[in-house]
Amino acid sequence: QVRVVESGGGLVQPGGSLRLSCVASGNIFSIAAMGWYRQAPGKQRELVATITSGGNTNYADSMKGRFTISRDNAKNTVYLQMNSLKPEDTAVYYCILLPRYWGQGTQVTVSS
Repeated sequence: QVRVVESGGGLVQPGGSLRLSCVASGNIFSIAAMGWYRQAPGKQRELVATITSGGNTNYADSMKGRFTISRDNAKNTVYLQMNSLKPEDTAVYYCILLPRYWGQGTQVTVSS
């Protein structure tokens, strides 16, 4: 049984930073690709970033240069460092152990 749990969301001012964490149970983490997606109110869920088991990363264009995905296989954890946050980054952020194990999401609100 695979379980994915996100943490680290919250309220931050524009220009601020947050780091999200995602812990995945099970013994497949080290060989699994992981990803972060987000869903803003009234919008479809969209890709933020992915990272392969070998550490290769991929980002949505609007996140490049501001967001960094990383992983620690010893801790079964993937991170999303978000810098220079904007109000339009407000969304529920979801972690996924690809291709199909989703977390429940963590709310990120960027507002002054």
